[in-house]
This record gives sequence, structure tokens and C-alpha cells, in this order.
Amino acid sequence: MALGKMFATGLVATGFFIGGAFIASAPARAERSAVKALDTDNDGTLDLDEVTKAAQTVFDRLQKDQDDTLDPKEIGSRLSTKEFAAADPDNDKTLSKEEYVAVAMKLFKEADTENDGTLDAKELNSKAGRELLRLIH
Repeated sequence: MALGKMFATGLVATGFFIGGAFIASAPARAERSAVKALDTDNDGTLDLDEVTKAAQTVFDRLQKDQDDTLDPKEIGSRLSTKEFAAADPDNDKTLSKEEYVAVAMKLFKEADTENDGTLDAKELNSKAGRELLRLIH
């Protein structure tokens, strides 16, 4: 079978087949890797408790000046300027741990398209899922 025809017939959402072997796309591998790293109960998914704990841990790691808030420099590319402003309801130009975790919880709910209270690799590959991973991994 011609390689072009294999590509045309073998494309799938999370990778592709070459010569009968499935090659996972880089994003699919990244989501599976994140699930493996953050899945404390080893059920193959992330639940809200695991996401919340991960967001708290990342918050603590990012706050370099130990003032219990994150400013845009500390956040870096995890949130755009617009996303940061939306996550800062008191408009103090910083995010508290509660505000940071609230963003993660919002993205979790958006990514949970199956409404089962867990995120699998497929849901983490959605726009909201990828944004969530930027915050917690």
C-alpha cells in the first residue's frame, strides 16, 4: 500500500498508523504523561481533587517572592493577559492561591465534557484541557 494512502486511511484523532503501527501524536502523549504524573489514585483519569492539589502545588512553586500571591511575571505564559485579568476579580494585579485554584476548577469543568467528574487524556486534549494542563503541570 502506498504511504500516502496509509496516511489518508490511517489518520485518527490522537495519532496515526504507519505500516500497521500506531504512532501517538505529541499532544496525545503529553496528555497521557500528565495524567500519569498527577493521577494519585492511579485510575487513569484526573478528578477535581487531584487537579486542585496540583494547582496548589504549582502555585506554591511559582511564587518566588513568598508573598502568597502570583503576579504576571511569576505566572509567565500559563495565562494570557486577558485570562489573568479574568482570574483577578479584585483587580489587585495578583492572583491569590484561591483565585489560581478557581481558574483550574473552571477549566476542569469546561474540559469535563462527559460530566463524570474526571478527565481522561481525550478531554485533556481539548482546548480547556490543554489550558488546564498549562496551569497544573
